[in-house]
Amino acid sequence: MKRSEPFSPRSKKSFQRPVNHKEVHQRILIVCEGTKTEPQYFKQFRVPGLKIQVEGTGKNTVSLVEHALQYRKDYEEENYDQVWCVFDKDDFPVADFEKAIRLARKNKMRVAYSNQAFELWYILHFEYLNTSMDRKSYIKKLNDYLETEYKKNDDHMYHRLRCKSDIAIKNAERLMKEYHPSHPGSNDPSTTVYELVKVLLNDSKLSSN
Repeated sequence: MKRSEPFSPRSKKSFQRPVNHKEVHQRILIVCEGTKTEPQYFKQFRVPGLKIQVEGTGKNTVSLVEHALQYRKDYEEENYDQVWCVFDKDDFPVADFEKAIRLARKNKMRVAYSNQAFELWYILHFEYLNTSMDRKSYIKKLNDYLETEYKKNDDHMYHRLRCKSDIAIKNAERLMKEYHPSHPGSNDPSTTVYELVKVLLNDSKLSSN
């Protein structure tokens, strides 16, 4: 599957230019499994002082993490402060899913995973969900909450949900506390997408002060 266009010309000058008249103080690379849902969501974050590069790969679990590692190596001059891998459990084997998480963390990359699907993060903006269900059920819930047909390539999802971000974060944190000890591959439902969102939102708040 064709990869999205890489970061525009790599030069030191490109990072010396201010963003919204403020100095760039954080560079974050977000490497996503999906080519539509996740990239469309994260590309909508506009944070003064934060340079966000989003890559939609079409890869999953271990291959996604390996791709992120290679990308970071190929563009090491970009000097990313954080690299995030965003992927779902879906129907992939538990062993592959958890191996991907370990591989990322071993290489000092962070993981925003969802078990089973990224759409769980969207649902948590509206309700606390701690019952396992398949992707089709996620979509049905979103259709009801959004009062329109949910589309994976909807580039307005961030703005639709932005005012409920605090609710989603609290629900996701509460959900993760239910798993002791934590086994990501079997913790269904669960998501750590909130950790990445908190980084972006906290940086946004700091930048606006």
